Amino acid sequence: MSDIRDRLQGIFPPIVTNFDPASGEIAPIAFRENVRRWAETPINGMVLFGSNGEGALLDEDEKQRLMGFARDVVPAGYILIGGVGGESTRAAIRESQRLALEGADVVLVHPPAYFGQYLPVAHLLDYFREIADASPVPVLLYHIPKYTKVTLEGGFVAELMRHPNVAGLKDSSGDIKRFADFTNACEKSCRIFVGNGSLLYTALELGAAGGILGVANLAPHLCAELFREFRAGNAPAAGRIQGRINPLHKEIVAAHGGVGCKAALDLIGWHGGPPRPPLRALAGKDRDNVARVMQEAGLM
Repeated sequence: MSDIRDRLQGIFPPIVTNFDPASGEIAPIAFRENVRRWAETPINGMVLFGSNGEGALLDEDEKQRLMGFARDVVPAGYILIGGVGGESTRAAIRESQRLALEGADVVLVHPPAYFGQYLPVAHLLDYFREIADASPVPVLLYHIPKYTKVTLEGGFVAELMRHPNVAGLKDSSGDIKRFADFTNACEKSCRIFVGNGSLLYTALELGAAGGILGVANLAPHLCAELFREFRAGNAPAAGRIQGRINPLHKEIVAAHGGVGCKAALDLIGWHGGPPRPPLRALAGKDRDNVARVMQEAGLM
């Protein structure tokens, strides 16, 4: 696990999941081609089945197959993180074990959304501890209160970081003060990632290990360059790149999520395609606005 912790830093796009326009089933060929392309960019790995990857709309066996497809085409040693969405403890454990079997190096686990906001803190701690006990690979906590309605506190995170199989946390709250609390709660070996593309520079200043960023789907080079310049001590260059990333995040990812990412990928000749219902593809003014923002960022 120490090797994974050492390499668990940098930029990780939560990649989109491709679906066949006619059948609605997962589209392996398009998915593999995208994964190959991302693996050729200077990112550090990928997250499968996050919110941008429509993870909540995927069946467990689909996740297993997609993880296997990705593992087959990325270079040896390439880090793949699998999003776990089981609502019960037993379902989350089963999913973690199956994804690890298919090649996941790390699993990203969010609190249970349905009952989570009603659980006492002790029971929520048990939920994560029992998953970490049973998972064959390290666990990243996923803080995304927009969807789960569960807000994690710094003390809660600090307690979980004592578990030897909890590697860190992804924070998608957009609350930079809370992010600072998380980094303060984190011991030296744990990794805290920001999930908001407009906050990447600030998060790195606060000690982030990197970003798990929807905007890295469509601008992997920009995100990786910002990370590289910051780590090299070139703050002005990193700040300028953040200025280019901000509208991409705000007007595509924050405004439309994975559906916006898919529209942007279509526009640059990658595979975006339709989302899975009940989500619908962007059209009209929304799609035109994505094209405008992409053009202004120099990505088309």
